[in-house]
Amino acid sequence: MILIKGGTLVTAERSFPGDLFLCGERIERIFSESQREEEERFLSSLPEKAETLDARGKLIFPGFIDAHTHFDLHVAGTVTCDDFASGTRAALSGGTTSIVDFGTQYKGETLEEGFHNWQKKAAVGASCDYGFHMSITDWNERTRADCQRMMEEGLSTFKLYMAYDIQLSDETIFEILVRLRELGGITGVHCESSGLIAALQKELAKDPEKRRSVSSHYLSRPDDAEAEAINRLLYLADMAHAPVIDVHLTCEKGLNEIRAARRRGQTVFAETCPQYLTQTRELYDLPGFDGAKYVISPPLRERSDQEALWKALREKEIQTVSTDHCAFTRKQKELGLEDFRKIPGGMPGVETRGELIYSEGVAKGRISRERMCAVLSENPAKLYGLYPKKGVLQEGSDADIVILNPERRKTISIKNQVSKCDYAPLEGMELQGVIEEVYLRGTLSAREGKVLSEGRGQYLKRKPFEPVL
Repeated sequence: MILIKGGTLVTAERSFPGDLFLCGERIERIFSESQREEEERFLSSLPEKAETLDARGKLIFPGFIDAHTHFDLHVAGTVTCDDFASGTRAALSGGTTSIVDFGTQYKGETLEEGFHNWQKKAAVGASCDYGFHMSITDWNERTRADCQRMMEEGLSTFKLYMAYDIQLSDETIFEILVRLRELGGITGVHCESSGLIAALQKELAKDPEKRRSVSSHYLSRPDDAEAEAINRLLYLADMAHAPVIDVHLTCEKGLNEIRAARRRGQTVFAETCPQYLTQTRELYDLPGFDGAKYVISPPLRERSDQEALWKALREKEIQTVSTDHCAFTRKQKELGLEDFRKIPGGMPGVETRGELIYSEGVAKGRISRERMCAVLSENPAKLYGLYPKKGVLQEGSDADIVILNPERRKTISIKNQVSKCDYAPLEGMELQGVIEEVYLRGTLSAREGKVLSEGRGQYLKRKPFEPVL
């Protein structure tokens, strides 16, 4: 039994001084200041004294949920440097107590085979709780039937690609949207116009200098390519009468397409990532090959896009902030030394997300702490079938707790990074607000960025989609 006393409890609706009583793996009682007498009677009735943690001056959040990670993913001729063991340790160290990773059905596999492959990957010893989306790459009658099986396994979300060698045709996307609507699933989609990107890449690659330039990655994947694909997806979803999620939204043009669909009456959810809120395309112009560290798809954008995303977060137009954690080492990035098209796309971020959003968002007045709670905890829990087990400070919910000291500062450094990646994209950045302690299901699991309890992660069997946001 643990009593977290004297802190400020943060929910998506309000913040208030209060105490949390944890018993086993659950939040058993929440006491506000007006309930002091009731709290004292309750505590005195316990068979033994609870361990008391003084949280005065601290903010108490529900455990963060990262619904967009790529651990142990085979892609671009290599494998991400973070597997489930290192990736979930990194997540837990930064306050993320649950992740939803993208499992992949590779060509020739059934969805069920892909799901079991990802189960085996996670079995190496996940340190936070975990679930999976399934990326559909091979649509056929067996896959259609497997969608039902996945729903029964608690896998209620799927992913489709409109780019890369695993992209699907518009016809196939439409069929999948209809099928998942029937089953109570929901689809997240990587929206980039593959045809436009291929044409731009081909043109840039004709020039040897441009072929070796990191900045060609950005030039070949403009915001128009993202906006066009979002537009096309949303009209397909409209015809299918299906809700959809635009994952890793980067730009104002894409946001405007989502706004237009919502005005038509569509149910569209949007996710962005910390990198699009804190970094811009100028990083691709770094000398040497340093810019390759920031090669992601879609790419970093302009400062004006960054400002538009923060405003959309504040005004509830964007529902979640996940990381798209897909980490590669410097050596792996060098696969593209001679051709920008071969640079593996992705960067780490799962362990800095919470402190980064607090520092750049809450501390700078861009969003409220309640809004931070919504986009990092409560909204992903609701969107991905985990609410109210996860994502909320509520009696009966899992005791996933993040204790953040808003007065402390820290500097991001590779020296104390948990991820296996050999660089920190935000190296040297000073943050306002430090996560001091993280509880996973009632057990103190991380302190000051150090993981204390490994391998306790459990599979999260998630509920079908419900339009509760």
